[in-house]
Amino acid sequence: MIQIAVRLDDELVAQVDGLVRSGAVDSRSQAVREGLRAFVDQRRRRAVGEAIVEGYRRCPQTEEETAWSDEATAAMIAEEPW
Repeated sequence: MIQIAVRLDDELVAQVDGLVRSGAVDSRSQAVREGLRAFVDQRRRRAVGEAIVEGYRRCPQTEEETAWSDEATAAMIAEEPW
């Protein structure tokens, strides 16, 4: 495992220490690892979402392709007892 040294401001360290005290994480290192994992995952998900949007921009769905979902939605609403 590779070690990375970082500098953090006092306020952020205090917040991380609070997470350790509360039991949310076992250590400062775990907090940093989990934060980085979340950040990397967020960026990956954003990239996937942007790729999906770009795909629909390049090749938008037709009315014919989306008509079934509108019909299914209307049928589900009609079945509700309200």
